[in-house]
Amino acid sequence: MDERDEEFTAFVATRSGPLLRYAYLLTGDHASAEDLLQSTLVKVYLSWHKIADHRSVDAYTRTAMTRTNISVWRKVGRREYATETTPDEAVEDRHDIDERDGMWALLQTLGSRQRTALVLRFYEDLPEAEIADIMGCSLGTVKSQISRGLANLRKVVPARDQVWERGLGHAG
Repeated sequence: MDERDEEFTAFVATRSGPLLRYAYLLTGDHASAEDLLQSTLVKVYLSWHKIADHRSVDAYTRTAMTRTNISVWRKVGRREYATETTPDEAVEDRHDIDERDGMWALLQTLGSRQRTALVLRFYEDLPEAEIADIMGCSLGTVKSQISRGLANLRKVVPARDQVWERGLGHAG
């Protein structure tokens, strides 16, 4: 095994769990998340020699994953299918589990673009400019997707606005 293979294998071993959770948040389906992660890791492996700063591999991988997911929903259309599954995470506090399940159910009511923008903003805690770069769109589009996504969530649960907005920021 050469140095590139060793570095990549170490990256996958340490980051595959969080990356799979991120893929799940983007896709809403465990099997689709696994497929998305796998196809993204293939792209990252093939580009490994082009990544100058290996400390930025995580951000590079998230960007590649987001763009791969965007290309999938551009191909198949914007039709959403709600699922009743939740992210596969070990959480000790039952209240946290209930809150995360509630957040996930709320996010599933959104379209892919709004869900992606909210996941990147609140789960990944990225600034809007970086989200625009990852999603391959303008800063204005990101702002409108976040605004519309939050407005749509408020329609679903108007009495719990402050609770779920706080929860979005703590669900990662």
